[in-house]
Amino acid sequence: MTTWTTREVAVKAGITEHTLRWYERIGLLERIERGADGRRRFGERDVEWILLLVRLRSTGMSVRDMQRYAVLVRSGAGEAERLALLEEHRQVVRAALVAQQECLELLDNKICSYRRMTRPAQEER
Repeated sequence: MTTWTTREVAVKAGITEHTLRWYERIGLLERIERGADGRRRFGERDVEWILLLVRLRSTGMSVRDMQRYAVLVRSGAGEAERLALLEEHRQVVRAALVAQQECLELLDNKICSYRRMTRPAQEER
């Protein structure tokens, strides 16, 4: 079975080693196995879970909601509550995407406007 060190997992997930340890401390990760040297050794399932957590966090999910989700997953039950949590968060993400799209359109309009303004100056050269 392949395992990874804290540093290797942090690089894979794009987070710091400190964040990984913090995730374990606050209960987002189950207890991580340790090698004979006492250092954490992450398995494939651990890495997959961490990547999910990183993606949830990058969508703006609160740490509290991530903790709630982790508890529900570990319990092996609570599918309806997990579904509700994820559906609620999906609504938040969709609203954020709409807002970002509006910002992108504003930027595109400004860029077009400035290009029109600077075009005559460029054509004179």
